[in-house]
Amino acid sequence: MDAMQVGLPIIGMVAAAAAITFYAVSFSEIREKSFRDLEESEYENGAFKTSMSSRKRRAAKKAEKQDNF
Repeated sequence: MDAMQVGLPIIGMVAAAAAITFYAVSFSEIREKSFRDLEESEYENGAFKTSMSSRKRRAAKKAEKQDNF
């Protein structure tokens, strides 16, 4: 057997394992950061910060667009 016939699949498997590890670590870091950001933004003045309803968001966007014109 030629060395390339043995070495190429091994190199491919190592590269695939490295790519999977890279993506797993990246996604876990992104998840941790988003949880950290959520915890930091969760409290405002010691109380839960409520999110705007879709109606309020639409109204705010509409008002912002009208202000820009």
